[in-house]
Amino acid sequence: MVIFMETPTNIQIEVSVEIPVKTLADYAYQAIDKHFQKTMKWEKSVKKDEDPEALHQMRVGIRRLRTAINQFSRYLDLPETINDKNIRKIARILGNLRDLDVLKQMIENDYLPHLLKKEKTSLKVAFAALEKQRGIAVTHVYQMFKDELYRCFKVECQSWLDHPIYQPFTFIPVNHILPELLMPMVSEFCLHSGWLVGTEILGSQILINEKITPMELEKTVDKHGEILHGLRKKAKSLRYQMELFSELYSDDFSNQILAVKQIQEVLGMLQDIVVLQGWLSNIFKSEMDSELGGLKTLLAVNRYKLWQEWQPIQKHFLLAETRYDLHLTVLQVN
Repeated sequence: MVIFMETPTNIQIEVSVEIPVKTLADYAYQAIDKHFQKTMKWEKSVKKDEDPEALHQMRVGIRRLRTAINQFSRYLDLPETINDKNIRKIARILGNLRDLDVLKQMIENDYLPHLLKKEKTSLKVAFAALEKQRGIAVTHVYQMFKDELYRCFKVECQSWLDHPIYQPFTFIPVNHILPELLMPMVSEFCLHSGWLVGTEILGSQILINEKITPMELEKTVDKHGEILHGLRKKAKSLRYQMELFSELYSDDFSNQILAVKQIQEVLGMLQDIVVLQGWLSNIFKSEMDSELGGLKTLLAVNRYKLWQEWQPIQKHFLLAETRYDLHLTVLQVN
């Protein structure tokens, strides 16, 4: 890089400044350090169980840390405790508690204000069950903090950050290998079977059922909900992976991240409705229709609205040129 400097006599002097090239090791360390520190930052607040946001942030931190570990672990010499299985276990325990908080927030903010007094009274049973389940989930979180696995995870992760050990491959400039690093995740995302939910393949065409009825949609989501949830998880992982390297790309890459984020969010809201309805059905059993008929209708309406929001996104990503543009953008490193 060349910088022109002006002297007091207005004579320009050409100064050459060498900008250090970032390697894969640099990005690996940066990602692991950032998300580990964020995870640990919220630990004390989560232990106090006073602010749901603290739990949310710690869960996001551990999820992003898991993504970074999965992305880079093959190129690093990490301690034995720092592996996907252990991080997934920590994330699941935090996630079980967070999911209950989300259910409570959804009922209180999105549905309770719109219900008749009779149904609001019926929901007291649900809130009582939720508090009981939450108490158990909180106990599991407290126990996790005391477990040897969690303590070793913390110590060994910080120890590696203090004295990182790398495989030789990590010292290659990251922009030389970045497309190969990201492309497998892009391909898994584009080829996920969740894209085909609610479609029919005729010859060489993929036809979307744009006239699907609310009843048909309920059956479709009941049957293929896990597949859609899997696509959402792929979108989330791809987004996290891409965000690690956004500074090395143009605005087109950032726009692709936003598109993937939108997929994650719409499918996430759809999944929240599926989880809430399933949870309420387990509480009320056969009395769901009689006790919470209005709430069930609201859930169906919101599910249908979300599906109408999802279908244009689905249609766009099923186009070959859309997937080609995503691949091409990942190939064009600055």
